[in-house]
Amino acid sequence: MSEKQTHSEQRHVVVVGAGMAGVQTAVALREQGFPGRITLIGAEPHRPYDRPPLSKAVLLGKAEGSAFEVDFEGLGVDLRLGETVTDVRAREHEIDTTSGPVPYDALVIASGAEPITLPGMDRGGPRDARSGEGGQLPDVHLLRTLDDAGRLRAVLSAQLRVVVVGAGWIGAEFATAAREAGCAVTVVEAAERPLAGALPAEVTEPMAGWYAESGAELLTHARVAAVEPGAVVLADGRRVPADAVVVGIGARPTTDWLANTGIERGAEGAVTADDRLRTSLPDVYAVGDCASFPSGRYGERLLIHHWDNALQGPRTVAADIVGEAVRPYDPVPYFWSEQFGRFVQYVGHHRGADRLLWRGDPAGAAWSVCWLREGRLVALLAVGRPRDLAQGRKLIEAGATLDPVRAADPSVPLKAAVG
Repeated sequence: MSEKQTHSEQRHVVVVGAGMAGVQTAVALREQGFPGRITLIGAEPHRPYDRPPLSKAVLLGKAEGSAFEVDFEGLGVDLRLGETVTDVRAREHEIDTTSGPVPYDALVIASGAEPITLPGMDRGGPRDARSGEGGQLPDVHLLRTLDDAGRLRAVLSAQLRVVVVGAGWIGAEFATAAREAGCAVTVVEAAERPLAGALPAEVTEPMAGWYAESGAELLTHARVAAVEPGAVVLADGRRVPADAVVVGIGARPTTDWLANTGIERGAEGAVTADDRLRTSLPDVYAVGDCASFPSGRYGERLLIHHWDNALQGPRTVAADIVGEAVRPYDPVPYFWSEQFGRFVQYVGHHRGADRLLWRGDPAGAAWSVCWLREGRLVALLAVGRPRDLAQGRKLIEAGATLDPVRAADPSVPLKAAVG
């Protein structure tokens, strides 16, 4: 055995975070031939699980869990659950955890993101359900973890009156599940429309009608002032009856624990990674929801809180750790959402686009929107048109230029609209 092989076998990679990004990093390391030690540390006590089913099958009681089908023991991965990492000491090449220090040769930060809460709301679970006067306060919930989904499944089973705060992707998905379970649902959104921070007004306009169609009430320009017994009180004085409140107003990187480590962080606290997902400290990487990276394709730094990014990034990290030639990490972002009986998919990044094209009637069941920049397709939203999405993704990756007239004709396949 060569000295290089022996050194490689003795190396120890520590992965902080046992969500999709962390688990896939451990898997990718083994797939790419890493022979050394791998330690995967997760803060939750549960076996690592996939998050998308939480707002769907798990929430509705159609599945008990969504654990990853990964044989950690067979892969030789030391899985440590219910353990919190509190610090990185780069000079010593050690991290501090609630059970003591752990040395590393390479460290991968995959600590994910955490939901933004209402002022005065504790992250640990629903707020105190008892009030001093006037009865019982509605429990206030988040939907991020398996335990969150378990608590909310009881809410849906009881068919309670639910107020959802936030008409973003997660708010729409929860409202969908709650209506399917027979709950009375009111969604309150501080902005003037759903998905105000994600998509242009002309694109979200037809989506607003989906709420009423499902039997949910959507209130816009509705900022929450307080949660009181039996109601959510809005800033304009309106009282919305509520037995339970679900908050879905976005997420931010879980990186406060890195504040004194010297690791560079940027917007929203995201770790500032380079195009190989390396951080500002040697031998430390960051991947998934907690990290931003420079995109040559879009000419800006991207922070992507979606499943596909957490799946793809670990391959780049693993390749760099094992010493393989690494292409710059520059994926075409992709995500999907199931809401109000529709399958919604988005690919690319539309900021900076100079033209928008519709494919199909947004009043109908299936339509798409294309964003072009200097004639090139840079992003696409597909509602019930999976073929558009599949073809559009390939065209974006190829930097293809589209004929706008043909691209706007929904009867013409997108791949046939290349100009």
